[in-house]
Amino acid sequence: MISKNRIAAGLVLALSLATGATSALAHDDAYLDTVKAPNGGQLRMAGMYHYELVLPKDAKEAKESPVVVYLTDHAGQKIPSAGATGTVTILAGKLKASVTLQPDGDNRLKGVAKYAAVPDLKAVVSITLPGKAAEQARFTPMAMAMAMGKDAPMQKKP
Repeated sequence: MISKNRIAAGLVLALSLATGATSALAHDDAYLDTVKAPNGGQLRMAGMYHYELVLPKDAKEAKESPVVVYLTDHAGQKIPSAGATGTVTILAGKLKASVTLQPDGDNRLKGVAKYAAVPDLKAVVSITLPGKAAEQARFTPMAMAMAMGKDAPMQKKP
């Protein structure tokens, strides 16, 4: 015989799933800013993936600098970048730069853009994996780094 507690627990679970309570399990930007990114960048959710944007902090004046994005799933497992395409639009001060990303390693996409690592730098990353729809994420990597009081470059040498 099934106990009343088991029935109640099953009903609570069913109602939670039916009402969308699973969205509480998703990682929002505030939560991801508390997580140490594996490559020293900033993490953001993009659909069912995590994107980690890694930019060097030492570009105080606009200059050609690397733009690197790492792809993982919600559990931190690497997502292969082979066949993926991507773009990053960077707004830094009065400058706007767009860069095309190319696969560069197992779960990494890389490009080069001219930008300055200013505190108000914002970036929009859009990546299309083979056979999938494009996913986007918005980043504020320099603001996060400054809030954490870090002066060392965010970029780990690829």
